[in-house]
Amino acid sequence: MNLHDWIDELCDVLDIETEVDEALVLDLARDAAHNVERRAAPVTTYLLGYAAAAHGANPVKIEQLAAAAAQLALAWDRPPDAVDPEEVAVEVEIPDDHLVDHTGDRYEV
Repeated sequence: MNLHDWIDELCDVLDIETEVDEALVLDLARDAAHNVERRAAPVTTYLLGYAAAAHGANPVKIEQLAAAAAQLALAWDRPPDAVDPEEVAVEVEIPDDHLVDHTGDRYEV
């Protein structure tokens, strides 16, 4: 299942009919997560949805609101001691198992 399928199914469950610009929402979530804090992403996108409903789900207005929210997130001052997520290097050691025979392995999906 891909994101578009998820959105379609979720709209059915929520009993709503709407078109979603997932790139717009994801970009806003990224800006909030990276520039404010990670937990700001879902709250920000929720509030964009609330604002969209309050403004009659007008696509042009939604884009304007998302741009204003992204601009706020990008200008947000992090505390001086906050770690910049763009500068964090994550070292992950991947075990070398190329000599292991995985023929009979079963994987849960």
